[in-house]
Amino acid sequence: MLRRFQDEYYYHIYNRGVDKRQVFLDKWDYTRFLESLREFNQFEATGGFYRKFLASKFRGLTPNLGVRPPGQKKLVRIIAYCLNPNHYHLLLRQNIENGVSEFMKRMGAGYSGYFNYKYKRSGSLFGGKYKVKEAKSIFDVIKLSIYVNCNSEIHSLARKENWPWSSYLDYVGVRRGKLCEAEEVLREFSNPEDYKRFCEQLMPDIRAIKNLERYGLE
Repeated sequence: MLRRFQDEYYYHIYNRGVDKRQVFLDKWDYTRFLESLREFNQFEATGGFYRKFLASKFRGLTPNLGVRPPGQKKLVRIIAYCLNPNHYHLLLRQNIENGVSEFMKRMGAGYSGYFNYKYKRSGSLFGGKYKVKEAKSIFDVIKLSIYVNCNSEIHSLARKENWPWSSYLDYVGVRRGKLCEAEEVLREFSNPEDYKRFCEQLMPDIRAIKNLERYGLE
């Protein structure tokens, strides 16, 4: 059954490599995925767009595809993200009708094409269609942002403060990235330090696999 996303609703979207394979093998792969999040959110999907994107000779970088027309809405708001070696997590808010579906279609085709071209492979890169969890309340959104931002530490890959491939550093004021719209969550806190403390309080319980369903995260 085709999922219908609703405008202004929040969604946790995640997927892993087919057979749990790694989908990010070096820093350029991480960079390319993050650049894709920006670029595929700003342009209409056309065959020419995909060909130009995939044909880029710039290792790990997105080619200059022009400037987004003034007033054109983005497909989604990127609230939080985390890229781990064999999977990714995104927290998105749909901006326009079919925005999430179109955005994820572009991401799947674009990054898979780049990865297969670079590593001379063929076939599916990700394990089927991405998974989706809808946030039912603002507290769900806050919990999901913590789960996504702290995911490297939850999976014992690296401390969240030392993992550059998530939006955690933007949330706590260490970095001023423009990819995610952290204010959607941070406006519920007095300051970034309060958000950081809440992460520390909630994360130990979230880390317990048995509590993921209880917290409505997956």
